[in-house]
Formats: sequence, structure tokens, C-alpha cells
Amino acid sequence: QLQLVESGGGLVQPGGSLRLSCAASGLTLGYFAIGWFRQAPGKEREGVSCISSSGGSTSYTSLVKERFYISRDNAKDTVYLQMHNLEPEDTAVYYCAASWSTACGAILPNEYDYWGQGTQVTVSS
Repeated sequence: QLQLVESGGGLVQPGGSLRLSCAASGLTLGYFAIGWFRQAPGKEREGVSCISSSGGSTSYTSLVKERFYISRDNAKDTVYLQMHNLEPEDTAVYYCAASWSTACGAILPNEYDYWGQGTQVTVSS
């Protein structure tokens, strides 16, 4: 069983930056493609970014492209989401998730097998 724990969320002003971490235990993270999702109040969970198991391929939703960057360190069983130029619309609970598929697909929640508990990101002045 794979356990995922997110950290790094918080309150940040518009235009600011945060780095989220997703730490894995129980199984080797390198077996999995990892996705980041977010869910704002009253909205459906949406895919933000994905990185393949090797780290060689990444994808982003158009809403965050060129502002967010995903990376992974398989030796540390950790995946990161670096977020720049944050906007109030980025406010949400952010979740990382792992898929037994080694490649990134369309970043849809039903493609992922394990989930973390989420970390709150609030962008406000």
C-alpha cells in the first residue's frame, strides 16, 4: 500500500510562490506516475499537472502552464509542485495522487489509485 503526504501549503499573496511536496511511503514512488489535483469549494476536483514515473515526461493544465512546475526525486520518494505567480483563482486544496500507469494521461482523477489527504493553498491579499 502506498501512502502519500502533501505539505507546503499556506497563505500567500497574489504574485507569490509556494512549493508543495508529496512524500511517499510504503512502496517505491518510482513505480508510479504522479499527478497533482486541486479542489476549490463548490467545484469539482481538477487535474493540475502530472509527471511520468521516470520524470521524463510532464504535462500541465492550460490554467497553470508556465506558472507551475512539477518535478520528482525518486531517490527521496518525493514529488514537488513549484508554483509561481499565484492568483486568487489558484486557491484550493491541493492533492497528490499516484497511478500505476507509468505515463501521464489526461490527468483525470479516475486514473489514479492512491491519494494524499491534501494541503490548503490560499492566495489572498
